[in-house]
Amino acid sequence: MDPTSDFKNSCLKIVNFLKEDLKSIRTGRSSPSLIENLVVEAYGGSTKLRLMELATIVTDGPSALVVNPFDPGTIQDIEKAILKSPIGISPVVQGQRIILRIPPLSEEQREKYIKLVGEKVEEKKVQIRLQRDNFRKNLKNSFEKKEISEDEKFRIEKEIDEKSQSFMEEIQSVRDKKEAEIREI
Repeated sequence: MDPTSDFKNSCLKIVNFLKEDLKSIRTGRSSPSLIENLVVEAYGGSTKLRLMELATIVTDGPSALVVNPFDPGTIQDIEKAILKSPIGISPVVQGQRIILRIPPLSEEQREKYIKLVGEKVEEKKVQIRLQRDNFRKNLKNSFEKKEISEDEKFRIEKEIDEKSQSFMEEIQSVRDKKEAEIREI
């Protein structure tokens, strides 16, 4: 068993979760990822599905999204889910489709979203530090039980620290990219 690959895999999950999570934060332009994971209570609330499982979502220029439900009977359910969501966009039903006009972000909204990104990023950095600390603690226990040598312990600790640093840099780069998208006018 390679403890560094376990560490790497758990940190990769954290980074990937962050990337997915940040997709739902609005930027100045339309993107299907903004609403694709909204949970819709369809068919009278008997079924909970993500929006992308109920409809196709396409961009219509830089400031609009068009939602085309697979089943026209779910239009009201989708509309209700969008209205209840935190994105703050009012859907317009036009026949068998829903149109979302994405208004430009105000400076106040931009700052709020940037702050939210910062909070989510810090949360993930803490998770990576916790992973690193847990792996180091397990390593120390293995060393004390004489399962690994002191040289091996130091080598693995160094690898884990390097990987940890690399993941922290990747998270920072994800943050910088998302903040630049939010600031973009």
